[in-house]
Amino acid sequence: MTDSLFILRLSNNNLSGNVVPAILKANGVKNVYLDGNSFSGEMTNIDVSTFEFPILLMKIDLSNNKLYGKLLRWIGNMSILQTLDLSNNSFEGSIPMKFCSSTYLKFLDLSQNNLSGSIPSCFNPPHIEHVHLHGNRLNGPLPLAFYNSSSLVTLDLRGNNLNGSIPKWIGTLSSLSVLLLKANHLQGRIPDQICKLYSLSIIDLSQNMFFGPIPSCLGKLTLPKTNEKIIIRGNFGLVSEKDESTIFGLSKLGRLRNFDYLTSYMEEWIEFTTKSGFYSYGGYILEDMAGIDLSSNKLTGQIPPELGNLSEIHSLNLSHNNLIGVIPSSFSKLKQLESLDLSYNNLSGEIPNQLVELNSLEVFSVTHNNLSGSISEPKAQFGTFDESSYEGNPFLCGPMLHKSCSKTDSPSTVSTASNDGDEDSLLDIYVFRVSFLVSYAVMLVTTFAVLYINPYWRRVWFSLVEKFITTCRYSTAGNFLAYYIFRFRRCV
Repeated sequence: MTDSLFILRLSNNNLSGNVVPAILKANGVKNVYLDGNSFSGEMTNIDVSTFEFPILLMKIDLSNNKLYGKLLRWIGNMSILQTLDLSNNSFEGSIPMKFCSSTYLKFLDLSQNNLSGSIPSCFNPPHIEHVHLHGNRLNGPLPLAFYNSSSLVTLDLRGNNLNGSIPKWIGTLSSLSVLLLKANHLQGRIPDQICKLYSLSIIDLSQNMFFGPIPSCLGKLTLPKTNEKIIIRGNFGLVSEKDESTIFGLSKLGRLRNFDYLTSYMEEWIEFTTKSGFYSYGGYILEDMAGIDLSSNKLTGQIPPELGNLSEIHSLNLSHNNLIGVIPSSFSKLKQLESLDLSYNNLSGEIPNQLVELNSLEVFSVTHNNLSGSISEPKAQFGTFDESSYEGNPFLCGPMLHKSCSKTDSPSTVSTASNDGDEDSLLDIYVFRVSFLVSYAVMLVTTFAVLYINPYWRRVWFSLVEKFITTCRYSTAGNFLAYYIFRFRRCV
């Protein structure tokens, strides 16, 4: 192989075989893109100390192949490695501790493999920007590996078995723009420290077991647009037009033409659920994306009105929680919002009419809540939503739901309160009567018991009764009472 070969790109072909030894022995090659082929075999541990020249690979992309076995420990010996993509293969075992010595590593993608164990706590490259480990079987709590990592832009740990809570040191990741923790076993409260991440634009904490209220401070996030998410930058050195001859490219995407294209070839891509679908965002589309997904947790309390300050947000999903209260009217300020999902909660009250001002809204769902009143007037974007956006709210009404909002057809708050009041009145009367009869019976029993047991009070009682009879002796009641008093005295 020629010593002048600088970049080898054979992506998206039908190549097969074991490619690792050939890569390592390619003198002078710094960037290797062999993704999207059928390379197979085990990534055996090779003794790189026996090589006649140092390994100067800076970028390795072996994603979307059929490689298997344990991850290669010799990667830690690549002193200038900046980009490593081994995603969508069948690697297994744990992440080797040797990865901790990858000082210049900026991009790491080991997603969609069968990796297990915990993330090494020593793994904290000083220049790391993008970490993708989703779709594995990694477990344990979030490690200190990323503590105080000021360069980290993307942290994608979705679809693993991570547990514990989000540590408070999350606030030290000052450059973090994308935080994806979906579908793990994380729990606890969402810490306020997450609000210190002023560069955050995409947050996905869905399908976990977080509880407690939604931090109101999330409304302070500016959801900035950032170019740092787009290109995985690396030090290619200076390449002039005459150096194009050093580039060997046979990929289906065509011949590489200039240095700008080389630097942007490997773009940052993330996956995010919005608009009732699962989408991939990369390049300049990712640059413009901003969203928050807190769905399928155990969050409680009211929706913070402060979320209405997220003016740049495109997607907000708070569905499948235990949220109560009303839908904040401040949501009318979310002019960029394209998807709003508040379904499967315990929200009450009316849908704010101000939401009709959301002209960018494409997907809207408030299904299965306790909302009441008339739905928003079907104009602008709200004219595109059908009854499926409102089902599961028995007290909502309106022409779209084929249900009149008249008092006879829809129970209003006043009539409901009146009915409740009538039921309460009947209940109070019933309770009063029962308690009166019981108290009267207890008084009689107590009186007769005292008279029977205590001679003193018995004499006093009969004395009073005799005076009463003397006063009323000419009445029928007096004669009747005298007869029974006489009988009672004989008994006691």
